[in-house]
Amino acid sequence: MKKILALGTMALATAALAQPRISAQSIIVNPTPTDLSVRVWTDKDPSGQSTPNYAIGERIRLFVTTNQDAYVYLFNVGVNGEIDQILPNRYSGDNNLVRAGETRQFPRANNPQYSLDVAGPAGVNRVLALASRTPLNLDQISQFRAEQTNQGFATVTVRGSENLAQALSIVVTPIPQNTWTTDTASYNVVAPQAPARTGSITVNTNVPGATVYINDREVGDSGSTFPNLAAGTYRVRISAPGYTDINQTVTVRAGVTVNVNVTLQAQRATLTIRSNVNGARVFVNGQEQGVIRNGALTLTLNRDDYQIVLVAPGYAAGVSQVQVVNGGTITVNLNRLQ
Repeated sequence: MKKILALGTMALATAALAQPRISAQSIIVNPTPTDLSVRVWTDKDPSGQSTPNYAIGERIRLFVTTNQDAYVYLFNVGVNGEIDQILPNRYSGDNNLVRAGETRQFPRANNPQYSLDVAGPAGVNRVLALASRTPLNLDQISQFRAEQTNQGFATVTVRGSENLAQALSIVVTPIPQNTWTTDTASYNVVAPQAPARTGSITVNTNVPGATVYINDREVGDSGSTFPNLAAGTYRVRISAPGYTDINQTVTVRAGVTVNVNVTLQAQRATLTIRSNVNGARVFVNGQEQGVIRNGALTLTLNRDDYQIVLVAPGYAAGVSQVQVVNGGTITVNLNRLQ
């Protein structure tokens, strides 16, 4: 398996007029006008203009397109000066002739013979694509050696961006100067992130400020996320005054937030309303609930505060405020009108 080492910026040497030169972006460019163009990019940045991050060990795919039939040469330049030649290589199907308008992927999706794996050191790295209408002789840059372990890829015999630039300048000098061109793509190698070892629980309820307990320990209010929980099973209890507690068993996995969404049910209690007037109509918070019969009316209510109003013909209305907690009895007697 071929690994791409971290690529470094190209620091290429300048040359005489009409010879390869170096742009402000430190890439080898052709000073002679040409209608040949090449574009290279990575799988994380189709525009080729950004510098996406790749973790060490992550696989990368490269893409190349040309506007004319051209032979394409791909190089990776490492931060430490190490150079890898991606193309040409000897793996099946990976010849370096790219047809006009064709987009080539390296490695090809249907070619499992190799992969391109990002390696260190960390830093901003660069891929150089050189396209030529005619094949180039790279003997002074790289060689395919039968004795090497990875025989599908050439061994690059130069090291460092300056040496590569000088060698490429010599390679392209014999050919017509309007028959080649270059492009580069950058990406940033970063250290792989350590795998997450903890997870989180988020609790949401219909009662704002309900108290949350995890393994019988109060941890905060509903509407919150409780992080840094080791993977495992937890008992979650949500409690609020006047509501029935809800208990759930939750399994937490590393790197995952578990959502606990519950609806608390209001606790109910029995309230008996006594009065001296049978047939009096009973209103609870403005809603009629029944009439007094045999001197009383019994209601089942949520635990809350209520206004109780009794009305009857010929009597002044009776009003009482009551807090229903554990149930009980209240008396609302009515006085006759004068």
